[in-house]
Amino acid sequence: MANVDSIAVAPAEPDPTPRTGPASRPAGARAGLSRVRALVAVAPAVLTDGAVIAFALFTVLYHLAFLGDLRPSVTFRIWLLACVVLAVVAVLRARRRAPADSTPADSTPAAQDEPVIGRPATDRRLLIGVVVAAGVAAISAGVAGTGVSLSWWIPAVAGLLAAVGGLLLVRQAWLSGPAPTPAAPAPTTVQSAYALVVSALVGISSFFMARNTPDDVYYVGKSVWIAERDLIPLNDFLFSENVLPSMGSQPPIPSIEVFDGAFANVVGIHASSALWYVLLPIMAVIAALALWRLTHRWAPRRPLLAFTVAIAYLYLVAGDDAALGTFHLLRLHEGKGMFVSAVIPLMWLYLTEWFDNRSRRSLLLIVALSITAIGLTNTAAIILPMLVGAAGFAMLLVGRWKAAIVAAVAALAYPIGSLVVSRLLLGGMTATGADDAFFDAAYTYKRTLLFGVVGVISGLALWCGALLARRRTPALLAAGAALALSVLFVPGVLELLSALSGISVVLWRVPWLLALPTLIGLLCTVRVPAPTPALRRAASGGIAVLLVASFALFATPMWSSKSWVEVHDRPTWKLPQQRQSIAFWIKGLDRPEGLLLAPKTIMRTTPIITSEVRVVLPRDFYLVEYDLSSQFAKDRLLLSDFADGTASPTPAELTPALDRLDVGTICVYNGNRYARDTAPQLGYREFATRPAPGGMTCFRRVS
Repeated sequence: MANVDSIAVAPAEPDPTPRTGPASRPAGARAGLSRVRALVAVAPAVLTDGAVIAFALFTVLYHLAFLGDLRPSVTFRIWLLACVVLAVVAVLRARRRAPADSTPADSTPAAQDEPVIGRPATDRRLLIGVVVAAGVAAISAGVAGTGVSLSWWIPAVAGLLAAVGGLLLVRQAWLSGPAPTPAAPAPTTVQSAYALVVSALVGISSFFMARNTPDDVYYVGKSVWIAERDLIPLNDFLFSENVLPSMGSQPPIPSIEVFDGAFANVVGIHASSALWYVLLPIMAVIAALALWRLTHRWAPRRPLLAFTVAIAYLYLVAGDDAALGTFHLLRLHEGKGMFVSAVIPLMWLYLTEWFDNRSRRSLLLIVALSITAIGLTNTAAIILPMLVGAAGFAMLLVGRWKAAIVAAVAALAYPIGSLVVSRLLLGGMTATGADDAFFDAAYTYKRTLLFGVVGVISGLALWCGALLARRRTPALLAAGAALALSVLFVPGVLELLSALSGISVVLWRVPWLLALPTLIGLLCTVRVPAPTPALRRAASGGIAVLLVASFALFATPMWSSKSWVEVHDRPTWKLPQQRQSIAFWIKGLDRPEGLLLAPKTIMRTTPIITSEVRVVLPRDFYLVEYDLSSQFAKDRLLLSDFADGTASPTPAELTPALDRLDVGTICVYNGNRYARDTAPQLGYREFATRPAPGGMTCFRRVS
């Protein structure tokens, strides 16, 4: 609100000189402008916290809907009504609690927020030892993936020493320092406005970059199935019509696919359009704002610069299938992408706030975020215990055991409980056949944190993050995360977890417990010795430029074809456009009853287009769930190789498989001459052709 003392009394005679500037504005205009600034300042928090609570609410309603056998569209409408009620209540409470002056505080850190590496009272010998060990670990880990013959024990031991030393340093700083201020500095209007603009640009960019992944046939295909039938498939929906047992590794706990399908059904648009044109941009904005909020909370200075570097890292470091950049914008729609990009930074943020103030609001947000996490991916039940355990162990070292226990219960009760109930009722999470895929510590580092120059930078962020983060809780939590991951990187630990858990295929995701992009951004906030503040700011800017230049020179950007990405000049579905066109063309044909046999890429695309066209082999990887040695699997592999043109089985081999699977339509590329010549011998007649590019010929079964 305006300061009434600054309002001048009107002169006795009118002043003909026009007034300009803030002092000339009416009190109401100044008050309105102040409210706008305050709204902009809190907008990132309102949007992210609101999204967490809203999606958690839908996840709970979705799980409760099983008791009443409600259709997804009904659940979605109940959720909409509940969100409206909660929004009205929140607005009314905010108005009652609005302070007289809502202008955010200055975000300049106090002296006690100075990170460990810049405090004069720090044990210099221990600090030097930690920095040296971190450097050895980062360099050797980055070099280990470049083909240099180097034992992984070197980065593993050096990293463990750096993590233990870093934790001792931040614990020492915690116990010896002054009491903390009750709250961290709030973001200013300018800072929040910058974050909002960057996040909006991130959301816009999601329209134009497409990365087709094999997993989409399940995740997006499930949304399409739900949207077209307004049912939740508790059994298999890819190989059968909700008849065969569902895949053991995919219990129906996540709600993101149900949300998309229900939304599309209620609004009346295609589920893939709803996902990629409506929900994906929103998720991209939320993920970017989540990154901003943690970066602002943990950075001791220059949070905007750190945030910019973190965003640049996500865009410039992609390429490999497991790089974080591929899970940020390109795979947010799969649930696990949103988990690592939004849930992880928000969980570290909410834990930081809880350990700082122990408010009911912080605890409520931790609970809501844990529900959101399991609503996005089953991986949450594996990664969240590691994350919360790392944070809890760090807080135990400074005597905060009660807060640590409460946080652990709040963060883990719903995800673990829902998995236990699901397993008891449905027998899920067996991951049959998938356990063969296992990556040791060295390869896990190479896949996720990468190698070479980028791997060295990732290692420095991992093992030096606690020294650079804002003092007390942020530094302590960063140290706990570094220690947890360093232990997991010791040779043999992941092997032991694999043997004990029985789920090896997802253990390469353990680096997700880190808020790596934020830690990358913190590298440019280090206080460089300089005679003046201007030179210190210039040094930080120089470090940021070097980091971004390293990403640009030594990594694969998100928009590169090496990242399996196609960049378009208009919004598109995240599918190869020719395959999408062919699948729609086949859908429009007058086909007979029975399954569709087509090239594998077309069969993998078809469930994303429609659930009305059932295919022989949606994805060969999923056959491990149904026994690769069974006739069920052998028939599908035989026929798909025939349709691909990679094999030439005889009619005598093909006919029994076609009959057992009830194949009604065969569509092959015109270049597959053997399949075109053989189809009539199998009792199929040509009935449709598609011109090049992507020319195809389709045959229908003769009754």
